[in-house]
Amino acid sequence: MVSHPPLIVIVGATAVGKTAAAIRLAQALDGEIVSADSRQVYRQMDIGTAKPTSEQRALIAHHAVDVVDPDDTLSLAEYLHIANTAVHSIHSRGKLPFLVGGTGQYVTALTEGWSVPQVPPNPTLRAELEDFAARLGAAALGERLQALDPAALNTIDYRNVRRVIRALEVIAATGQSFSAQQTKTPPPYTVLHYGLTMPRHALYERADRRVDTMIEGGFVEEVRALLDAGYAPTLPSMSGLGYSEIAAHLIDHTPLDVTVNAIYSATHDFIRRQETWFRKYNRHATWLDAAQLDMNDWISSIQHQIDTSK
Repeated sequence: MVSHPPLIVIVGATAVGKTAAAIRLAQALDGEIVSADSRQVYRQMDIGTAKPTSEQRALIAHHAVDVVDPDDTLSLAEYLHIANTAVHSIHSRGKLPFLVGGTGQYVTALTEGWSVPQVPPNPTLRAELEDFAARLGAAALGERLQALDPAALNTIDYRNVRRVIRALEVIAATGQSFSAQQTKTPPPYTVLHYGLTMPRHALYERADRRVDTMIEGGFVEEVRALLDAGYAPTLPSMSGLGYSEIAAHLIDHTPLDVTVNAIYSATHDFIRRQETWFRKYNRHATWLDAAQLDMNDWISSIQHQIDTSK
């Protein structure tokens, strides 16, 4: 039997404590971290994306962070190239890679070995489809994809407008169904899957307090600097949790307390959507209670699984 090098995957909802836990594990097991977070790829967007701090990044190398500017896009194909290159590099230096984040598509695509069509963005078509979705709704846009490629909606939630638009963009560029172009080849890793969980009420409270900390730490000023630099509030990067709400606070003068409550609500909705994906991921992962983690036991368990898989 061929023994593949290990890849440790750590998933969990936003604010559950993935970053701190992964850093502790990487320190103990001589590892480096590859981000699986679709918001942390953007430069200049640090506070609102809960990006690892400079102190944390000095402790452990992080990859797939600060990859593009806020007005750029990063396709799934580009992310997979960056992440796989990082994993190979970490292995080549005799270290242990940790894939850490809450973006389910990133995790699934990398661990299942998706081959994704490398079609460049079509700004004109994107603008047209974004306008269509804004006028008629996500369901109507999903119906357009349903008519062209029903199988694509088995893996794409029609409410995820960006992903639906990307699928339609690929179909328009290639003349082939999007689903047919997404093949899978098992990746050359022995993947060990872990998930961090917490009772939802406790996670909501933890997420709300993190929002408070972000506001106190300069989140409003971060968004103001982005707007002042010419980054439009309609950019995909600015649709991340908190950014659109704070942009509305700055542009439309929405009161800050109303803005913060809107961020709380959006974060709770996001956590529920993440947990929907995690239910599909349950068959892969060992789930751990983030509030009662015994890090020494976890470290020993990972080391034992690595040793027995050789």
